[in-house]
Amino acid sequence: QVQLVESGGGFVQAGGSLRLSCAASGSIFTINAMGWYRQAPGKQRELVAESTSGGRTTYADFVKGRFTISRDNAKNTAYLQMNSLKPEDTAIYYCNAIVIPNRGRYEYEYWGQGTQVTVSS
Repeated sequence: QVQLVESGGGFVQAGGSLRLSCAASGSIFTINAMGWYRQAPGKQRELVAESTSGGRTTYADFVKGRFTISRDNAKNTAYLQMNSLKPEDTAIYYCNAIVIPNRGRYEYEYWGQGTQVTVSS
């Protein structure tokens, strides 16, 4: 099994910054991708940013230039640096990982429990 634990959410005023962390642990052979999604009340979960093991990063248009995803592969940890936060960024942020487990042949998708980010105007 693989566990994803997020941290770093909280309350911030518009224009402020937060840094989210996601640490993966458990039976991990390799992590093919780690990413962040978010879900606001009444809305569907949406991709915020993703980083693959090959070094490719993808950002949603609404965070380009404001958010940066990074990874520490030695620690199986992903980060999301969020700057210039807006009230519309308020949501629960979920970590996502695509993992090949030890002694496994296939990749599996895992989710963290989510961390609340609230941006006041």
